[in-house]
Amino acid sequence: PGERVAIAARNFPQWIPSFFAAVSVGAIATPLNSWWTAEELIYGLADSGAAIAVLDVDRFKLVREHLPTLPSLRQVIVMRGGPEEGDARVVSLETLIGPASAWPGLADIDLPPADLHPDMDATILYTSGTTGRPKGAVATHRACITNVFHSMARQAGAFLREGKAPPTPDKTGPQRVMLLSIPLFHATGCYGYMISTMMRADKLVTVYRFDVTEALGLIEREKITTFGGVPAIAWQLLEHPDRDKYDLSSISIVAYGGAPSAPELVSTIRRKLPGAMPSNGWGMTETCATATLNFGKDYELRPDSAGPAGPASKLRIVGPDGSTLPPGQPGELWYFGANNARCYWDKPEESARAFVDGWVVTGDIARVDDEGFLFILDRAK
Repeated sequence: PGERVAIAARNFPQWIPSFFAAVSVGAIATPLNSWWTAEELIYGLADSGAAIAVLDVDRFKLVREHLPTLPSLRQVIVMRGGPEEGDARVVSLETLIGPASAWPGLADIDLPPADLHPDMDATILYTSGTTGRPKGAVATHRACITNVFHSMARQAGAFLREGKAPPTPDKTGPQRVMLLSIPLFHATGCYGYMISTMMRADKLVTVYRFDVTEALGLIEREKITTFGGVPAIAWQLLEHPDRDKYDLSSISIVAYGGAPSAPELVSTIRRKLPGAMPSNGWGMTETCATATLNFGKDYELRPDSAGPAGPASKLRIVGPDGSTLPPGQPGELWYFGANNARCYWDKPEESARAFVDGWVVTGDIARVDDEGFLFILDRAK
């Protein structure tokens, strides 16, 4: 418990059981950016003090010669590739859990006993922040799953505000299917997509690198119900010249965040995918992804808003003197919620500036309206 298990790989299926294997026994899953250079990966492994690293072959090749400089690293597990001859610390993931074709049988295997509680540390996700080396945001089990309930509650609230009953789960109906178009090491990919999909027993379709033509084919073949990522990905699908050649009628939600979205994206979604509800939100690695959500008719009426905060969370707009500003006034955004990270790993000074009495000091400039809807005016660089 408490030991760090680093994961650095593309969106391979093996990424997901590696993550849940760590958190299910009380270890701290530590996804590293698979786009990082060798120097950056070594920094992440050293900074986190990882005891185990689960790497795909390409990431293993990048760091192989540097492994002797990492005394805390006891074992390297290589997915989709053989072990390194002559290094006892290196083992193939397939020798531990078998090939993917054998995984259905693993459902009958009990998890090892573990003394877990909601406020134990579960993850470290690295965020570049504003300056210097990346910082590892430490989140508890409670924080990692809170955004799922925020999203579900906000979606239900949007239906109620329209005078409609929120849809209820139907175990006899078709399974919901999400297309993961962003990396699993990203807060949205990890918390917003992977964890939420597992909690709802939905199906997750992954791609190693987003390609809009491939995505169109996957939506038709896999009957994707939720699609999104960042606004640019939604635009690529909506504006693709061959879009009408594919059956996209299964899409019920187009969700995106992570970057500013043009207000006209909402009306474009409603016009070109009439059966789909648009969804936008705001969050950070420090808030475990989704902190606010704008959905459905609320989003159509406020297409430039990121929506209100989820239940049991709060937004605060702070002036230069530290006072809380009234609705409509722009200032620095502070966010309070159970989904907030606890601190930055091994960085007490940076933690003291960013995490204040349960609030995350975001650095974003924003305002809220009289109903609590958030409008981001300028994101922190």
